[in-house]
Amino acid sequence: SGGDKIGTSTLTNESGHLDPTGQGQIVWGLASDWRGRNKKFTLDLTPTNNQRLTHVTWSYDVDYGWNLLDRYSQFFLRGDPDTLIQYSLNNVQNTLASIPNVDYTKIAPRIVETQPTPVLFVSTQAPRTLDDVDTATAKAMGEIDAAMKKLGVHQAGPRITLTTDYGDENYVFDVAVPIDSATISVNGQSQDLSQVPEVTAKPVDANATQDQNANQNANQPPPPLPTAGSLDAKGHLVVDGDVRAMMMEGGRALEADWDGTGAGIPLTRLALKAYALTHGYTFDDTTHRFYDELVSLPNVAYDQQQFRVFLPLQGDAPAQTPEQAAGKVPALPPLDPSIWAQGAAAPLPAAADQKAAPAKKPAKKAKRH
Repeated sequence: SGGDKIGTSTLTNESGHLDPTGQGQIVWGLASDWRGRNKKFTLDLTPTNNQRLTHVTWSYDVDYGWNLLDRYSQFFLRGDPDTLIQYSLNNVQNTLASIPNVDYTKIAPRIVETQPTPVLFVSTQAPRTLDDVDTATAKAMGEIDAAMKKLGVHQAGPRITLTTDYGDENYVFDVAVPIDSATISVNGQSQDLSQVPEVTAKPVDANATQDQNANQNANQPPPPLPTAGSLDAKGHLVVDGDVRAMMMEGGRALEADWDGTGAGIPLTRLALKAYALTHGYTFDDTTHRFYDELVSLPNVAYDQQQFRVFLPLQGDAPAQTPEQAAGKVPALPPLDPSIWAQGAAAPLPAAADQKAAPAKKPAKKAKRH
């Protein structure tokens, strides 16, 4: 429906198919109080040769019959149809500008149903090079391994990396390890991670000025360091030092496989985001972050690692992508949790056409991540 100048209208998708390159035609049936009948909008999409730009042509067809006045007065497109088309084309342009300009046809995403998972994790950051990210990850894994031994729990799945902020220079992320129990004993107290309450931020006095709020915060003593068994400012259970525990939410997620070094994961994230935006899937990668799992064996070559990259979905996400429904994407192969309990990682079986791109051996390991 449009605004006061356009009136109330109803659009019905009567046909439309875009091939993998994004070329095709979409036809909408239009029901409105405008003059004429059998009104239709047609959108023709034609990608350019480099697949980076798409030319969109929006046309309007209407049957005026033998009403000569209507046929003459509407000979040149003006009025309500013109206003709606111009308004909508601007919206299309703004929407397309928000979509990452990447070719997601090189990945084969699938929608999967993930389960709530208890994890131990460490929040960390590093400059955006593979060397620095690997060093920060190894340090976090050492802390998590020590905490697991202290708690008497075992790794129950592949290592997880949750992306908080992929900045221009630095990468802020969490390193997490699934564990085999949602109930752990910390500082002599049993804690059920599925029952850990959420911590809400203290509301700011809306009637106070910014300076008053700042002064009030400045006059308060710094909060005490969290102790084992307490909750930190984000509501996560403090285990030991920098190690925290939480329950990762389950639900539907858009997933794609990546084989190669960690340098290919950011591009895979962008491809998933572009795919979700162009297919109408709702997500919020700030509150429900991207994450990836390292599922390859630890003794594989560095440029032959295997990852699963996930974008959690929200709202009424479908159970399958169109490619899954058409049988073009197989189900996500299951992993055996017992393998990680033995201190190893599991391989990811995948068909050759499931790979996002051929892995290239890096000349130097210290590439930007």
